[in-house]
Amino acid sequence: MAIERGFRFSIPFDDAFPDGLVMVGEVSADNEFQSREERAANRPVRQKVDEVTGKRQWKFTATDPGEAKAKRASFEVTLLADVQPVPTTSEALPGMRPVELEGLTAEPRVGGQGEFKYLTYVFRATGFKAAGSGSAGGAKSSRSSTSSSSDESKAA
Repeated sequence: MAIERGFRFSIPFDDAFPDGLVMVGEVSADNEFQSREERAANRPVRQKVDEVTGKRQWKFTATDPGEAKAKRASFEVTLLADVQPVPTTSEALPGMRPVELEGLTAEPRVGGQGEFKYLTYVFRATGFKAAGSGSAGGAKSSRSSTSSSSDESKAA
């Protein structure tokens, strides 16, 4: 039995990010690319829609404090929702807040260029868990599971 390309594996948040996840900046719309000609013609910007769920795509930059390699610690997470998801935790530092995601999926793909390729993951979620429902915002307990890799910057 083969797994088709583009398959999204459901994964518990604590297994993917045992040391938690920090959101840097704000959630913004994930818009389609617009050429100079389209911008000059004042064409409206279109938000991307997920081909599997049909939901609108939102994105934010995240940092995994458990990643040892600095170049792979920060990556983008895509949120799939009809309306813009709002984080439920308060900022720990200006522009940074610990978050916990619900409905998390990981899609494996190849990252890097030339002979320097590595396995990465595209992380998607349906939203943020409510504050106090998990361990986001507090100290994470140590777990025996391994960290997974992430979208365009984390390696396995």
